[in-house]
Amino acid sequence: MKYYIIAGEASGDLHASRLMRSLKKEDPDAQFRFFGGDMMAAEGGTMVRHYRELAYMGFIPVLLHLPTILGNMKMCKRDITEWQPDVVILVDYPGFNLSIAKYLKEKTNIPAYYYIAPKIWAWKEYRIKSIKRDIDQLFSILPFEKEFFEGKHHYPIHYVGNPTQDEVEEFMTSEPQNLKTSKPIIALLAGSRRQEIKDNLPAMIEVTKEHADRYDIILAGAPSIEKEYYEQFVNGTHVNVVYNQTYPLLRQATAALVTSGTATLETALFNVPQVVCYETPIAKVFGFLRRHVLKVKYISLVNLIANKEVVTELVADTFSVENIRKELAAILPGGSGRDAMLEGYAEVRQRLGNNKAPDNAARIIVRLLKS
Repeated sequence: MKYYIIAGEASGDLHASRLMRSLKKEDPDAQFRFFGGDMMAAEGGTMVRHYRELAYMGFIPVLLHLPTILGNMKMCKRDITEWQPDVVILVDYPGFNLSIAKYLKEKTNIPAYYYIAPKIWAWKEYRIKSIKRDIDQLFSILPFEKEFFEGKHHYPIHYVGNPTQDEVEEFMTSEPQNLKTSKPIIALLAGSRRQEIKDNLPAMIEVTKEHADRYDIILAGAPSIEKEYYEQFVNGTHVNVVYNQTYPLLRQATAALVTSGTATLETALFNVPQVVCYETPIAKVFGFLRRHVLKVKYISLVNLIANKEVVTELVADTFSVENIRKELAAILPGGSGRDAMLEGYAEVRQRLGNNKAPDNAARIIVRLLKS
């Protein structure tokens, strides 16, 4: 069968590549065409656009690149229509992918399957209308989403397990790829977009300065960000940058400072105590919105899955160098919060279960298409 897959970010490239690998096991004749990245390309098929040409975040960047975004969307719709796949599999990236799903429903008979459900439980819950209308099958990787979609919105979904858990477990059982360091490590995971890095990294560097005599401070470089962008922040500091080595870094880290997103869950699954740091423009306004408008109590996947505060979240009006310094001290060896956080991580792993997400999803996808 023919599978058209759309992933718009580095994390989507990773998860989609694993799904492609599982689909090939279920369907040896699988053909792929995709918007994605290097990891998907390594699984075979034809790359139409790299995600680097898609990933814009924030009102101003989106506005500045609007002609490019609209051009990519138009080209994607045309390309799907010409190739006529058996299914289009959408991976996260809802702003782009929900528009594609609407087009498929209105203009074609090609089904849209969504792998890694949009996080509408946190923001833009109104999107449930377009999901119900345009998405034929929805695949969730977070256990609490089942109650949200099925219990609250009466829309059946497939919880297939969490691919990040699979990826971390697979890495942990592989041959060690250790970083060459002389001291224990404090890891910095400052996000995968320029704005996130600009907002969060300077404070992370400032806080870890006082630990540089006892720890190697290592920043995980995002694959979509060029080396030159990081240099303006790290040149002349105590911080070293490594690329494409986030998992080796986390396997060796003693503690971490992490922005929100999948990185918080990866850090927890590697059993590394962390402080979640997420600076935003107009912090007091965002702090008010978080308390009174946003639909969820937490921003980190770790706390959302546990349904309680396992990791400290310093977001918007609570984000400060002094607060980060205090919380980092609490999770370093001998700190007051380290043991409790590690106990909370065990509960998170239990809630995720032991399913192999890409294998489960591939089995269901092929069965549904054949039937």
